[in-house]
Amino acid sequence: MSGSLTEIETYGVERIPDADRTARPLDLFRVAFGGANTFATCVLGAFPILFGLSFWQGLAATVLGLVVGALILAPLALFGPLNGTNNAVSSSAHLGVHGRIVGSFLSLLTAVAFFSISVWSSGDALVGGAHRLVGLPDTELSYGVAYGIFAVLVLVVCVYGFRFMLFVNKIAVAAASLLFVLGVFAFAGDFDPSYPGTLAPGDPLFWPSFIGAALIVLSNPVSFGAFLGDWSRYIPANTPRSRVMAAAFLSQIATILPFFFGLATASIIAAKAADYVDPAAPNYVGGLLAVSPGWYFVPVCLIALIGGMSTGTTSLYGTGLDFSSVFPRFSRVQATVFIGTLSIVFIFAGRFAANLTQSISTFATLIITCTAPWMVIMMIGYVTRRGWYDPEALQVFNRRQRGGRYWFTHGWNWRGLSAWLLSAGLALLFVNLPGQFVGPLGGLAGGVDVSLPLGLAVAALLYLALLAAFPEPREVYGPAGPRLTRAADTPVLPIMDPTTSAATDAVT
Repeated sequence: MSGSLTEIETYGVERIPDADRTARPLDLFRVAFGGANTFATCVLGAFPILFGLSFWQGLAATVLGLVVGALILAPLALFGPLNGTNNAVSSSAHLGVHGRIVGSFLSLLTAVAFFSISVWSSGDALVGGAHRLVGLPDTELSYGVAYGIFAVLVLVVCVYGFRFMLFVNKIAVAAASLLFVLGVFAFAGDFDPSYPGTLAPGDPLFWPSFIGAALIVLSNPVSFGAFLGDWSRYIPANTPRSRVMAAAFLSQIATILPFFFGLATASIIAAKAADYVDPAAPNYVGGLLAVSPGWYFVPVCLIALIGGMSTGTTSLYGTGLDFSSVFPRFSRVQATVFIGTLSIVFIFAGRFAANLTQSISTFATLIITCTAPWMVIMMIGYVTRRGWYDPEALQVFNRRQRGGRYWFTHGWNWRGLSAWLLSAGLALLFVNLPGQFVGPLGGLAGGVDVSLPLGLAVAALLYLALLAAFPEPREVYGPAGPRLTRAADTPVLPIMDPTTSAATDAVT
């Protein structure tokens, strides 16, 4: 991470040299918190009210989802400092040299989805606030200009790389937090913590609504799982693991600020402008502007601008980085520009041509449902390997080599892949998002969406069972041997350059 602030980062997913790994856990906190301390998180915070919960019930669901999600996320921060690369590359150890593309694919979809959500929500807030404040025409041209400004600014920051992104997030964390705190003064007179919600006592929809709200909150921390290594790889390997995990955990706990802002303002909107929280066609941004005092329009616009920058950079940076490893002909900068350009095209086409602004939220939820089992496999793999990895073997795919400790069967570890495919597929069957997407088995739990906890549990049990029934080669575990499972004396193909004869692959 050496060099000036405006020096373009040249590192891809190769192991970061120790001399350049000068970030601290605090820097990880700033980037992860900055990426979630945004307007898009406020929108998620409004969901408990949209589901009919009271303010206190909604707060309980929010805290539950936030704590559980942060606990699931925190261990994923360990791979970056340990291996000096991103989490998708680290997943080679558990899914195989070629199987690591699963993580790359999930991070790509997640990034495009959340980048789109952040640009759309922030752009809508900026245009709406400017319309109320200075009479800016509320036209598609205005929205297009706002979206374009956000997208180009985000792309510029991501091209410069981690150091510039960290600088932007240092400012964004403080500024956005201050603006959210100003909201206390803006809405103190209208806020009523006794807001009762719309569900009657004993309503059979209470638990489905409560759990559904908690899972939506939980999905926010989980969405960072594939990206944590993008930022933590700059932290020195000898940094205490407890500090690294604490930074990731606290970065999500701190998002109680935007979640609380969204929850509290949604309860005000429900009481004063209920049309904006109609579950059939919710418009949180419009409702917020409708109940905000005039002097708070400028802070709303600033939150939109800062939030769009933070979420967009944390999403797009990691995807450009990982895309350069899947297609080595692209440098990190070229890959970032390519993915950013595709994302911008999707944002405009999805908003103005196909009207996908509602569908993309459902799409993001389904992606996270598939990402959570992948995270569990990574965590269990870390435990069974005792945190030991071979950095050279992790880079086999990126160098277009063959063999190594993580080659398994022609580059695929069917144990991890099977556990992920089956658990993710089963979870998708149980998804229950009324009015958006309901899986074939979504109604079996009385209307409760159990997809995410089911996916987590099945992934953990199935992966451990496969490791026990079909032991991995002893060499993948390092000198201390396996934990919680056993190893097999299976020969491991040595790392070979691309020019080596493919005939030696018969060993696998």
